[in-house]
Amino acid sequence: LALLALFWLLNTSFGLAMQATGINRQMITSQGVHTGRVIVFGVGLSNGLAAVSGALLCQSQGAADVNMGIGTIVAGLASVIVGETLFGCRSIGRALLAALLGSVVYRLAIALALGLRLGSFAFTPSDLNLLTALLVVAALVLPGLRRKVLRR
Repeated sequence: LALLALFWLLNTSFGLAMQATGINRQMITSQGVHTGRVIVFGVGLSNGLAAVSGALLCQSQGAADVNMGIGTIVAGLASVIVGETLFGCRSIGRALLAALLGSVVYRLAIALALGLRLGSFAFTPSDLNLLTALLVVAALVLPGLRRKVLRR
């Protein structure tokens, strides 16, 4: 439901102004859009969504801790990076789908890595930070390598 509302918002004239502000602020200002209001609305919306998700998480777990969302932030960023690297984001719908599929790929990669055994070597759950960092670095480096290979 939230994804549908976001998809609807980003396809309105105000949503398109938000996207254009992120892409080229000077151009959208010359079109007569007050970018200050658009930025304040975008930041407020993102902070509100983060607050609601944090409140729902605390309610479902029955407790709150300062460090609760750190793993979620890393997983979310990694999902977006992996999704955009693998599937691209030429439109709003495709970007949302890429983030969703990136989340699936990210979780599968972590599950496979934790279940992988090479002889007597096996990853432990404490190695999860290293595995996550390596996956994100690979997702960031792959597009540049792909461009270099395609140029040749």
